[in-house]
Amino acid sequence: MQRRQFIASAGALALAPRLPLAQGLAPLRLVAIEGRQSLAGAPHPETTIWGYDGRTPGPNLRFRQGERLLVELVNRLPRPTTIHWHGLRLPNAMDGVPHVTQKPVAPGESFVYEFDLKDAGTFWYHPHAESHEQLARGLYGALVVEEPSAYPIDRDITWVLADFRLDREGRIMGDFKDLRDATHAGRLGNTVTINGGTPETFKAGPGERLRLRLLNAANARIFALNFEGHAPIAIATDGQPIEPHALDRVRLGPGQRLDLIIDMSHKAGSRFRLLDDENPRAAYRLVDIVYEGEARPRREAAPPRLADNPIARPALEGAIRKRLVFGGGAMDPAFRRRQPTNEEIERIRQDVRAGKVWSVNGHRHAEHAHHDPIFTFERGATAIIELVNDTAWPHPIHFHGVVFDILTRNGKPVERRERRDTLLLAPGETSEIAFVAEEAGDWMIHCHILEHQESGMMAMMRVR
Repeated sequence: MQRRQFIASAGALALAPRLPLAQGLAPLRLVAIEGRQSLAGAPHPETTIWGYDGRTPGPNLRFRQGERLLVELVNRLPRPTTIHWHGLRLPNAMDGVPHVTQKPVAPGESFVYEFDLKDAGTFWYHPHAESHEQLARGLYGALVVEEPSAYPIDRDITWVLADFRLDREGRIMGDFKDLRDATHAGRLGNTVTINGGTPETFKAGPGERLRLRLLNAANARIFALNFEGHAPIAIATDGQPIEPHALDRVRLGPGQRLDLIIDMSHKAGSRFRLLDDENPRAAYRLVDIVYEGEARPRREAAPPRLADNPIARPALEGAIRKRLVFGGGAMDPAFRRRQPTNEEIERIRQDVRAGKVWSVNGHRHAEHAHHDPIFTFERGATAIIELVNDTAWPHPIHFHGVVFDILTRNGKPVERRERRDTLLLAPGETSEIAFVAEEAGDWMIHCHILEHQESGMMAMMRVR
């Protein structure tokens, strides 16, 4: 069968009402359940998906900084699941990692997540049980924590970017454990969606200032967005404020988020393409931006900087230094540098047969539990970790439980300090990050290309 590239146009998830969760109220319920949804659009058939409340993405949850999240997960899927609150600083017991922070939520059972929302920003929620399959079926959603003061914009929009691998009948293909996906770039879909659909256009008003919250929920696809005719200004990475600055190209690895300010500076009737050119030889149109309606006065002032979240700054002097080397996969550079012994080759063959093809500091773990922490830190300690991508493939490395500062890339200090929870490392790239070990517990470190995570590129750090 020849797969067809369904070129995704864009839908927009506009500003949704905040969901009030106050002390004494019943939890908000998220039901993980099968649903039917038109992913590729007419005339293609609807697809059976897994979604929170039967939709993909799930409800766009909105809170205000300082509020308490209180959510009951109800599992009506045929398999155990959890919710990981990606990017949020929270108690370890609420982190949603099966067999590590909680027992998986079995079919027919439920679990209540409850914690304070310390940080404002753009975050998301998704399972950490069989992630490579459950996310590929559509199980995820956006979570926005609003700042205490309103930001000067005209519209606040969230786009959840994802892709699906569909057959001719519109069904999600069941090759979730494909070895080529695992050893190469991960599971890439043939149908790219924004907010679970493929509408043809995104409509904008002349003179509008938009806050566009981008979230990459794909298993493996890296997006590189080119906003023709516009100059997007980045104001936050992974929910954390940065100094506003213009971007020529918006690149987003799996798990990452980026908040943009876009001034709609053209007149009614104008039309511009939004392209994804991560692969220049296979660039495609993601959506057309179409101007319509009466012009409004343009905002001339530059977008202001958001206030920092209350996260402790790392004390670099006297910090504990560690190193993480990510290895393995197809075209493994470590093997190209030397001739492995017969014993090493046999051991790797055994690991591959067991689904372990990637490594962290030489260790290959294809399950969340049953392995010792790779590092242990005392609460309040500052850690500086050198991340080394010793593979032929990019890896978005996600840390649970902490938000880190990026200090260097390839040995050079970064031009602009950013805070993130997920860092996209190019093949052969190194980077130093720093964070304060804040909350006690065992915390995951893993590649957010989910086929890489599920086949060995995961580890655990302990804060005590």
